[in-house]
Amino acid sequence: MTKLTLGILDMSPRLGGVSDEEALAQSAKLAVNAETWGYGRYWLSEHHGMDSLACTAPEVMLAHIGARTSRIRIGAGAVLLPHYSPLKVAECFNLLAALYPGRIDLGIGRAPGGDAHTTMALSGNFLAHVGEMPEKVRQLCELMGGSYRYDGEPVRARPDPSQPPQLWMLGTNTKSADMAASCGAYYAFGQFMSTSEGPEIVQAYREAFVPSPDRDKPHVIVAMHAICAPTDSEALTLAEQFRAQFPESPVGRSELKGNDDRMSLIVGDVQRVRERLLEIRDLYEADEIMIVCPAIRYEDRLESFRLTAEAAGLAE
Repeated sequence: MTKLTLGILDMSPRLGGVSDEEALAQSAKLAVNAETWGYGRYWLSEHHGMDSLACTAPEVMLAHIGARTSRIRIGAGAVLLPHYSPLKVAECFNLLAALYPGRIDLGIGRAPGGDAHTTMALSGNFLAHVGEMPEKVRQLCELMGGSYRYDGEPVRARPDPSQPPQLWMLGTNTKSADMAASCGAYYAFGQFMSTSEGPEIVQAYREAFVPSPDRDKPHVIVAMHAICAPTDSEALTLAEQFRAQFPESPVGRSELKGNDDRMSLIVGDVQRVRERLLEIRDLYEADEIMIVCPAIRYEDRLESFRLTAEAAGLAE
């Protein structure tokens, strides 16, 4: 059986109206189980001022999770770089890499991560900061590579870990793909929140990739919604429950109902999910697939990730 390489993207949702404390505890529980089930990566997203999502500082939560796991790579998916100083971001993730050698991923993105007033309270004029994104990415790459200078003087992002973080660019369009390729970063394409032609964007990234000192060839993750259950009908029910609560989401419009929204999500039992994972891998020529599970109960989410690991042959 062909073994796939899977990761988890966790948004630390507050399911069923639980407290923020419980939502974060559930994220830590998921990370510990993900390592046991054979997932290769566990990433946390960054959001601000959202009642439904608990994680505002992935770098803090990653320190907590790193102490509870031993092998799985852990990272941010993503740090929203327009809000921050590249030096501070590099310092935070170098510190994590020094604490958990060979396990830290630094994913960066350009979204605001919250509503307009929360965004302004966080960092002021977000549009101006987005315009600075290419320069901030350049600075971050130089800081991670030890070549950054300020006013001609060298500036180091301490500590200096023996195994630095892997640098990833996250995105859903050609801008993010071009930026990742130009700075020699790895690329994670968020198909689960994109209406763009994903395979073409990923291929463009591969063709334009410029090798960097730490990354000599392109590497691609495709992030997908997926719900796996013991039967197709149970999986579809879970998708429909989520869609009833979040009607703006593409989740619930699946091939199981004859509406071939195949690029939005994966829904089914273990065999069907395996077939779809292989299809996505081949379509994108993806090195890895990252799973986002849109469930409304923690027990369903945990079981879906366990069954998805089985579908991918992770435990073999």
